[in-house]
Amino acid sequence: MSHPFDTLTPDLVLDAVESVGYLSDARVLALNSYENRVYQVGIEDGTPLIAKFYRPHRWSDAAILEEHRFSLELAEREIPVVAPLERDGQTLHTHAGFPFALFPRRGGRAPEPGNLDQLYRLGQLLGRMHAVSASHPFEHRETLGVENFCYASLSTLLDGGLVPRSLLPAYESVARDLLKRVEDVFARTDFQPIRLHGDCHPGNILARDDAFYLVDLDDCRMGPSVQDIWMMLAGER
Repeated sequence: MSHPFDTLTPDLVLDAVESVGYLSDARVLALNSYENRVYQVGIEDGTPLIAKFYRPHRWSDAAILEEHRFSLELAEREIPVVAPLERDGQTLHTHAGFPFALFPRRGGRAPEPGNLDQLYRLGQLLGRMHAVSASHPFEHRETLGVENFCYASLSTLLDGGLVPRSLLPAYESVARDLLKRVEDVFARTDFQPIRLHGDCHPGNILARDDAFYLVDLDDCRMGPSVQDIWMMLAGER
């Protein structure tokens, strides 16, 4: 079975970066990424860049550009995010069928689990981000909801043969009971969906010199603000 990134070779990565107008020094380092492919690319007489290749057909160009505008808007409002670089007024590029964007390199480490001082400052950062993101909605990004995040996932598991047949009846019964409870919580909770980071776990936050940077906004979407908070919790907290 072919994979969407089968043809994304190191040479193609270099060609893509150079197609935008940069001259590489032929150094390519693959970085961790689940959904997309991300590389650090060395630049002649310059600082290395980060090239993110979006999974083909995962997002529309309009959705990716909306992610980029969100990042740039946050950066303009002095929210510390790693926003895409503009080249000739463009942030989204395409090479050999792969949509991609270039980002400045930012070093750092993940926040320390359970560090209350860091959690407090992260809460302040998210509050500032949400104050900006509540100003207007996305137009091309989905809204987090029970149907598209819960029932759609359950259907994938049940219809895809991913659950052992011996466990199917019990699994489906428990899952549907749980999703009914989730529906009830959504129904009785009064909240206004806002633009979210969407995947705000410690791995998408860089801590450096007592500052934090938010990275990887490709899962941004509309939803309740708590979606950007709960992934910070650890253990019993």
